[in-house]
Amino acid sequence: MAPTLAPYSDAVRPEEGRRPIAVVLAAGKGTRMGSDLPKVVHEAAGKPLVRWVVDALREAGIDEVIVVVGHRAELVEACLTDAPGVAFALQREQRGTGDAVAAAADQIEQRIAGGDRGRPVVIVCGDSPMLRPESVRGLLERFASERAACLLGTAVTADPQGLGRIVRDTAGRFQRIVEQKDASPEERAIREVNMSTYVFAADALLRALSRLDNANASGEYYLTDCPGILLAEGCVVDAVACLAPSESLSVNTPEQLAEVAEALRSRPTASES
Repeated sequence: MAPTLAPYSDAVRPEEGRRPIAVVLAAGKGTRMGSDLPKVVHEAAGKPLVRWVVDALREAGIDEVIVVVGHRAELVEACLTDAPGVAFALQREQRGTGDAVAAAADQIEQRIAGGDRGRPVVIVCGDSPMLRPESVRGLLERFASERAACLLGTAVTADPQGLGRIVRDTAGRFQRIVEQKDASPEERAIREVNMSTYVFAADALLRALSRLDNANASGEYYLTDCPGILLAEGCVVDAVACLAPSESLSVNTPEQLAEVAEALRSRPTASES
């Protein structure tokens, strides 16, 4: 059974001084969109996808955001010129999600040099505009209370098709993420899914990134390998179902863009919820 989070309370906050940093992955081409534009600059309900994500992080109280850019980086940067606290890191080649986060490693190191090396680093995807500020706050709250090296934000969904499954042991402890293509029939029946939403302690993240390899069929560096690396070190790694299934709506095709745009338009505002 996946643990869940109570609603965020102003009375319970992360440890004083541990201001979170966010990394937004926004370097992809999005070739299935039928356009040469970076996927994250396509608009849904009046805003570029990446702007929805950055705004949600800001509403969650994160004032340092590193956006990893790549394909036609100048267009992504133009979407965020007036967004306070945003810096950019360049992923020169598309070599996987782990490589994308590694592009931000120097900036993370600069932010923790001579200070708190355990600062939380929130990692999210720039094509997931349904991300809710309250989900990010809840994940940070749980991260602080567990003193974890890594915490994954997951969701329990009736339709896990195409998503990585969260494998737990008989006591409910996180073991690993298994991608659908690699999952056994029993694992495919799992309804708790990876949402590509993480919080890492900064020093633990940098250490795990340095140990990634690309010895896999795709020849890429996977961020999903980092929790396993830290778990093998004996670090506290956990997954918590704090995300709504709707937050798994990401954009890879024009059809999905239309679906997300409709979902954003129909989502209650803060005053309505």
